[in-house]
Amino acid sequence: MSHPTILAPPPSLASLCEEKEVALFLDFDGTLVDIAPRPDAIKVPAGMCGSLRSLSARLDGRLAIVSGRSLDDLGQHLDLSGMARAGSHGDMRVSADGSVIGDEPEPLTQFVMRDLTEFAQRHGLLLERKPHGAALHYRDNLQFERAVSRFAGLLAEQYGLATKAGKCVVELVPRGDGKAGAVATFMAAEPFIGARPIFIGDDVTDEDGFRAASEFGGFGIAVGERVSDNAQFHLADISAVHSWLELDF
Repeated sequence: MSHPTILAPPPSLASLCEEKEVALFLDFDGTLVDIAPRPDAIKVPAGMCGSLRSLSARLDGRLAIVSGRSLDDLGQHLDLSGMARAGSHGDMRVSADGSVIGDEPEPLTQFVMRDLTEFAQRHGLLLERKPHGAALHYRDNLQFERAVSRFAGLLAEQYGLATKAGKCVVELVPRGDGKAGAVATFMAAEPFIGARPIFIGDDVTDEDGFRAASEFGGFGIAVGERVSDNAQFHLADISAVHSWLELDF
């Protein structure tokens, strides 16, 4: 197992683009924007959307945002029209022209939501409802970390769901192929075909994306101080990501 602090920074984006066509897959929270105490409290830098569009144009459209947020939620913070994107941990996929790729994930049942609501209320946790999942946040109640993980695991087993663990959050979602599947889906279509995929992310949920990028001849870049099994390179923080992407805002 490798720790990001002993991983080298990646070669410059410009040098990689000179070698071969590059496709970028970018996580959102903790990678492009700072994580906030509440999911709705994030601050997107002015000009980020325009910079991402310019970057996508430089790559001839080979850029996709791959987020744990639903696409509707993501769209409230960033206008991604004209860019490829995948929400709900990569299971909801939309091409740059706005067409949905594959089947939309099912929402959680009322019984799952009932159990999650009761658990959250009992422990004073934040329950974030999503179109295709729900997340229990314990950032302000770190003493419940084990209880949250155990409860979510039992609930997932009972209802045939999957869990996604992140920074002070555990999410229940329908079973799917996640961020790895999103990478594979986009890499099978133009303009991504044949390019070198690079996946950048800061959390455990991005490991599947790192692995998929490697399988397609690319690599993953881990952001921040955390253990990574699948990343090849490391960037220290969000500012370093912005600089490496040459975003101008």
